[in-house]
Amino acid sequence: MIFQIDDLVVHFPYDKIYPEQYQYMCDLKRSLDVQGHCVLEMPSGTGKTVSLLSLIVAYQMQYPEQHRKLVYCSRTVPEIEKALAELKHLMAYREKEGLKEDFFALGLTSRKNLCLHPVVAKEKKGKVVDAKCRDLTASWVRAKAGKTKKTQQQPSGATSSSNSNNAQPMDIDESVELCQFYETLVDTNSPKPIPNGVYTLEELRSYGKKMTFCPYYLSRKVIPFANVIIYSYHYMLDPKVAELVSKEMSKDCIVVFDEAHNIDNVCIESLSIDLNRPMLDAGARSVSMLSDRIDDIKKNDRQKLEAEYSKLVEGKRTSHFSNRLMLTPLPLFTGLRDASIARDEDTFMANPVLPDDILKEAVPGNIRRAEHFVAFLRRFIEYLKTRMRVMHVVAENPTSFLQHLKDVTFIERKPLRFCAERLTSLVRTLELTDLEHFSALQQIAAFATLVATYDKGFLLILEPFESEDAKIPNPVLHFTCLDAAIAIRPVFERFSTVVITSGTLSPLDMYPKMLDFQAVVQESYAMTLTRNCFFPMIVTRGSDQVAISSKFQVRNDPAVVRNFGQIMVEYAKIVPDGVVCFFPSYLYMESIVSMWNEMGILNEAWKYKLIFVETPDAAETSLALANYRKACDNGRGAILLSVARGKVSEGIDFDHNYGRAVLMFGIPYQYTESRILKARLEYLRDNHHIRENDFLTFDAMRHAAQCVGRVLRGKTDYGLMVFADKASG
Repeated sequence: MIFQIDDLVVHFPYDKIYPEQYQYMCDLKRSLDVQGHCVLEMPSGTGKTVSLLSLIVAYQMQYPEQHRKLVYCSRTVPEIEKALAELKHLMAYREKEGLKEDFFALGLTSRKNLCLHPVVAKEKKGKVVDAKCRDLTASWVRAKAGKTKKTQQQPSGATSSSNSNNAQPMDIDESVELCQFYETLVDTNSPKPIPNGVYTLEELRSYGKKMTFCPYYLSRKVIPFANVIIYSYHYMLDPKVAELVSKEMSKDCIVVFDEAHNIDNVCIESLSIDLNRPMLDAGARSVSMLSDRIDDIKKNDRQKLEAEYSKLVEGKRTSHFSNRLMLTPLPLFTGLRDASIARDEDTFMANPVLPDDILKEAVPGNIRRAEHFVAFLRRFIEYLKTRMRVMHVVAENPTSFLQHLKDVTFIERKPLRFCAERLTSLVRTLELTDLEHFSALQQIAAFATLVATYDKGFLLILEPFESEDAKIPNPVLHFTCLDAAIAIRPVFERFSTVVITSGTLSPLDMYPKMLDFQAVVQESYAMTLTRNCFFPMIVTRGSDQVAISSKFQVRNDPAVVRNFGQIMVEYAKIVPDGVVCFFPSYLYMESIVSMWNEMGILNEAWKYKLIFVETPDAAETSLALANYRKACDNGRGAILLSVARGKVSEGIDFDHNYGRAVLMFGIPYQYTESRILKARLEYLRDNHHIRENDFLTFDAMRHAAQCVGRVLRGKTDYGLMVFADKASG
């Protein structure tokens, strides 16, 4: 259908539109017109994604002179695929209505999901795939194979000899293996070697296979030409990734965070790091490998180290970009970013701090020489090992940590701030391969840079034991961000319109408080229903009248556990097809399932339905989900036992026969004895005036709403929602 909102002509690819969809589009247009941020809550199953895409694409096409690229951020790869499929459907409808438009959209994801190389693609871990890819595409590897670096455009002030690794003639080694997909892409002369259209991730892979192009670097190369880019939150919020991907975006971009009820946690995770003893041991081994490699180069190719040192003395700094694969290189500016003009194929790690917090000056003298920097790293790691020998919990702010570090080791704050970038420069100079072995050192360098950069809104917590009653030390050093606003503030400041949207955002005023921004529109829309398609129930007592609760004091009480089991069995008898059960934590679920097995409750439930269990392992959970769906399709029926805040509760839809009832055992409060949570609650209270109980209740309710919302995925769907806990009443 085609309709107008003010003067904007909107093409909507369905015959009917719900009242809440129309209202959602009107409010979204208001935000775009005034170029402000908004918080919009619309229930699951009401066509939020298609409403958003229809309105914004109409806006882009009607006002092309504004150049407002849409950057759509979602959480998981399946959600990215769903959004791309919806966009494809919308553009097909617009074309059917006679609109001939130059429109290009694609999704971005990791190498692991896009790689076509027959050997690298077999790897299961993302870090290993990234490292093996670099081994095939790094500039020094290509130089050994006789592939010289073609520079399309040099930044002003840079000469062709800027990269010492490629400037010198060298013997061609024909045994060096390269990636044919990457090489074909590099050799193509077109800045945009892909036709217009909407490309799902699978279509991008197919096009790559057909043209022998690397889909990962192809997607990165064509970002400047896209009207719509769909990718994960981390590409926008995590500085380690955003530095490489989202740096080129203009101020006029429209940024959408879909399913954004958890966005504060994503922001906090992007600036938090945990270190343990095995990581420090692995980091120490990596430092020894660096030292050995430096000794080798001193004997065979000393001028390479001297060239790097000279550049650091001169204070040359460039931004991370691929000289070949980016449309327009960034100009050089003062200070250190890399020892040479950087290509992201060579980049070991991006700077873990936000762009505005990077020091734009030359690297300190005491870590310019490679051997001095290695000694510096070794001393820092030994200090961390010493700190981990304590037998009591330590909580301190970064300033206190740095003062103690200085008193004991004489390590100053400033060289620590350059740790991540200096390590990247050294790894490039040493031409290291097999970089997956350096991941622990990468984390330690990121920790050093972060702890030296930030003080307010961060806390260091050293926990010597895994749990309160553990006897054997297993220390973990948490560098935790307490303020979600720190990571997302550059996004709100840089882009004219940021949309926070989800099905579970109430109370709406909590997000502008936590993320520290002003919203021009804050709206929640009720679902219009023509029939009763869901039936919420609260069960506070079992059949024996014992009050049921997941409170710590009674959670393992046999009477409570038995009543939870009886509730599951009773619903298994009467509910057709699929039943999904949610527990507050993995630990609690394992404990209850074990007790149910001893009580014979599982045997009773098996008479009516098969039982599958979600585990922390992604592969096991995927297998359990596939078999759960198979059991529902075959008419046998199934029960899925899963966890609030787990994979199932966040991104899996149980539409129609896959979810006719959802049972919520207990209320998914966070573990309130967590020291990190306590510190965050204190910070929210002191700085954002959010009371502890208000935040804990808000957090539990948004996760409970996510869980029960899994079974209602549209207005034609229906299901039971059962809250089994006396506190629900």
